[in-house]
Amino acid sequence: MNIKGKHCVVTGAGRGLGRQIALGLAEQGAIVHACDVNNDAIAGLKKNTPFPNMTLHACDVTNEGEVQSFFAGLPAIDILVNNAGITRDALMIKVKDGVVATMPLDDFEKVVRVNLVGVFLCGRAAAARMAVANGGVIINISSVSRSGNFGQTNYSAAKAGVDAMTVTWSKELARYKIRCAAIAPGYLATEMTATIKPEVLEKITAQVPMRRLGDMREISETVSFIIRNDFVNGKILEIDGGLRI
Repeated sequence: MNIKGKHCVVTGAGRGLGRQIALGLAEQGAIVHACDVNNDAIAGLKKNTPFPNMTLHACDVTNEGEVQSFFAGLPAIDILVNNAGITRDALMIKVKDGVVATMPLDDFEKVVRVNLVGVFLCGRAAAARMAVANGGVIINISSVSRSGNFGQTNYSAAKAGVDAMTVTWSKELARYKIRCAAIAPGYLATEMTATIKPEVLEKITAQVPMRRLGDMREISETVSFIIRNDFVNGKILEIDGGLRI
């Protein structure tokens, strides 16, 4: 699929990886519909973006009504990048001096709601539009944590679910000329990792055979690769510098 002139939705586009993906697609001539639940992040993106081919929207991906209204209001939808996600890291249980602390159910449910249910709601809404048009591409952002990661019961479970949905959709939607794939990034250089203490960051990068964090542009370039290569379907591409958790 040629990116130029295509209508692309990017969720969680207000900052970080989502912002980079949205800007990267806009730079290549796509008509980008960037959405985020955070109004301040959307306002910041609006203020700083140089691209007239980008529209900005407030949308809570966990709210079925908002998602349906958002997608119904778009002139077209050719590409969806399901990027919106959150973390609420904690051990499932932690025992110290006989006192047991547990991961709050609210934290588990919030992460699953955004990272899994949100992907489903947006994927369903986009596929419904694509199926009666000319097909399209759905790209889900997974994570290396999908295999299970210390302190991330909620996040790992959600991302494993994203992978399963990706494969399922690739089988179900191919008849409508809709492809689906996912990207599982490793540790990336983001606003969050920039605040990590140097000694902690050194331990993180030591786990990566490439001995560095990934650049967000390396993920956005993978998004473009999936869009352009019409034979990529049902695959989760690990872009992690060789990291294995």
